[in-house]
Amino acid sequence: MGTICIGEKEIEVILNSTHEGIIAVNREGKITVFNQAAEKLIGVSAEEALGRDVTEVVPNTRLPVVLKTGKAELNQQQRIGDTMILTNRVPVRDENGAVVGVVAVFRDISEIVALAERITRLRETQMLLEAIINSTQDAISVVDESGLQIMINPAYTQLTGLTEKDVLGKPATVDIAEGESMHMRVLKTRQPVRAVPMKVGPKRREVLVDAAPIIVNNELKGSVAVIHDISEIRRLSEELERARRLIRHLEAKYTFDDIVGVSVEIREAIEQAKKAAETPATVVLRGESGTGKELFAHAIHQASKRSHGPFIRVSCAAIPDTLLESELFGYVEGAFTGARRGGRRGYFQEASGGTLFLDEIGEMGLGVQSKLLRVLQEKEVVPVGDSKPVPVDVRVIAATNANLEELVKKGKFREDLYYRLNVITINIPPLRYRKQDIPHLVHYLLRKFNQEYGRNVQEISPEALQRFLDYSWPGNVRELENVLSRAIINMKVGETRIEAYHLPPLGGPLVSYTGEDSATSLPAGFGGESLSQMRDRWEKEVIQRALGQTGGNKTAAARLLRISIRSLYNKLEKHGLK
Repeated sequence: MGTICIGEKEIEVILNSTHEGIIAVNREGKITVFNQAAEKLIGVSAEEALGRDVTEVVPNTRLPVVLKTGKAELNQQQRIGDTMILTNRVPVRDENGAVVGVVAVFRDISEIVALAERITRLRETQMLLEAIINSTQDAISVVDESGLQIMINPAYTQLTGLTEKDVLGKPATVDIAEGESMHMRVLKTRQPVRAVPMKVGPKRREVLVDAAPIIVNNELKGSVAVIHDISEIRRLSEELERARRLIRHLEAKYTFDDIVGVSVEIREAIEQAKKAAETPATVVLRGESGTGKELFAHAIHQASKRSHGPFIRVSCAAIPDTLLESELFGYVEGAFTGARRGGRRGYFQEASGGTLFLDEIGEMGLGVQSKLLRVLQEKEVVPVGDSKPVPVDVRVIAATNANLEELVKKGKFREDLYYRLNVITINIPPLRYRKQDIPHLVHYLLRKFNQEYGRNVQEISPEALQRFLDYSWPGNVRELENVLSRAIINMKVGETRIEAYHLPPLGGPLVSYTGEDSATSLPAGFGGESLSQMRDRWEKEVIQRALGQTGGNKTAAARLLRISIRSLYNKLEKHGLK
């Protein structure tokens, strides 16, 4: 094969045909090669450059360094004016290995650098968006224009129970347990949707879905959905209701005008209460369950100089002794396991400047009684876990249906507390001792229930009223309310008069749970059971009926059975009814 000789003209054509700039210098650093690409990148013509020292043409060149060291420099970035280049600098050696020159081959990478910067910014923006989406508490799902899932966040996984492996790359319908895919509707209509109910995930969680199209440059790129857990909305609604109850809890609702009755017995009780309202003295309201002790407590507060302050009711029977102390007197942080951070103000502090109504005080344990006595004497409380007393300005109204004198004799109620509380005693008569008030109470309650039920009941028939007058009302006014309420429910819409046939059986299924007729409510037959076993079975059935009659409300059931809530819970545990 013969040798192909390439002339200078051919070499020049080759050098000028490449897009990469080429500069060559001899051992003196003089430019010997300067192609057309180098002219464009450097901004100097070959005619001006050839034969000149390279440092004159490219001030920041490193070709003299390579010429001196003989070491190549590869993939080096260099700025020439506003242009960023990537260059390779390679020494040229003769047959003896001596460096006789240097060649630099370089190209413009400004666009590549700018593109890389844009990609970096896009990646940073994507990371930022992902961080925002992942940190939000709302469950988010994103699909592409084909309806395939491309992104979910941790809140979505927590809500639906589905992981990225379960969802990504799958159709938009993969997470739906019940309902239509809002992603597919949005992709079809290009219109957003809001608050669409459906069920998602294997646990069929009830949710509300908002979805909207993703449109870029007027092109549909996908759909994004925000999924709201209805249980969270319900929780917030319940918190709102609790807040509303708290507001009601801090305000007295009734006045003496709300106490209905013309009998001598009730008028005497009202007059006593009005006189008590004028003093700062402690009051004890005594009477059977359902007689209206709380109504009197509200009215006394409203008629007192403390009416501008809070009115707080505490049921001593509904709160276990282990909690009642901290609820009444408060606690400091770390006072006991589970204590709220920062501690908590007790009811006495919350009621400062107003009235604290201690209902069912006869159910209060001896340990809490001793602390209550100190508060009444010293006008200060010591929060649980603290030693520093906190002054309080509270008027106490107590109520009980228990025989406090008997409790004192049995050692279940402190005698010194009894005398400290029993400054003013108001006995509220049971309904059976003031039956002349029944027509007035019925008229008052009808107006109340008309508003609550949206009815227009105007009167009660003489026969129905006579049944009321003949009945002994062991549940007092509360039982009367219950009977009237059930009678109205039994009436047809449009009926305006309560007839005897509208009334439920007076006394209900519990009428004979005490007294001489108790045996009539016992289950028939002995079946080999002992008296104790029959009594337990009867007690269990009565409690079940009471719970059924009150819709499972244990407090109402305890009142219906005329026992404390604590006693009811003990019996529920005894009979396995919890």
